[in-house]
Amino acid sequence: MSEMETELKHLIIDTLALEDVDAADIDSHAALFNDGLGLDSIDALELGLAIRKKYQVKIDAERDDVVKIFGSVAALAQFIEAARS
Repeated sequence: MSEMETELKHLIIDTLALEDVDAADIDSHAALFNDGLGLDSIDALELGLAIRKKYQVKIDAERDDVVKIFGSVAALAQFIEAARS
């Protein structure tokens, strides 16, 4: 697991106030929505704003691949690292 993935797990927990979830509970490759962590579209908006604030990376909701970007912690980490380089 990369340092970025660990940071993102903590950001998800803090931003969405997931009180009963620890970073170790979140599989980097598991789905963030539906059957995975169970996030919804409002959570995605909040998480997108937190990512923009922390990493200065904007994830445009109109992108064709936005579902893929928010697919997992690993996918988010890969997108952010690519956008920052």
